[in-house]
Amino acid sequence: MELTGKLIQVLPLQSGVAKTGNEWRKQDIIVETEGQYPKKVCISIWGDRINDKILQVGNMLKIYFDIESREFNGRWYTDVKAWKVEPLSSSGDDGGYIDEMPSDMQYDDIKDDLPF
Repeated sequence: MELTGKLIQVLPLQSGVAKTGNEWRKQDIIVETEGQYPKKVCISIWGDRINDKILQVGNMLKIYFDIESREFNGRWYTDVKAWKVEPLSSSGDDGGYIDEMPSDMQYDDIKDDLPF
């Protein structure tokens, strides 16, 4: 799953040592979606996926995530765990990548412009 939204809050970094002796880090962020009915979503980012350069309040982000629920003492808890976080450029350009060829453009139009 994925969502696009504005980073509105970065919660304190959590860290510790698991029973296995491995260290862990978790960063929770609050993202607000766009649209007619914006929603606020708390998303957890674990370990090496935490990138302080990207996680700046006000940044627009594209977040790929999984949703996982678990039961504890008769109650259910749900986590939204990011597995990839990308910044969106503020200018709205796509970084020079073409995802889809415009319908009025033909392959030959592109091929003729190539320098080789």
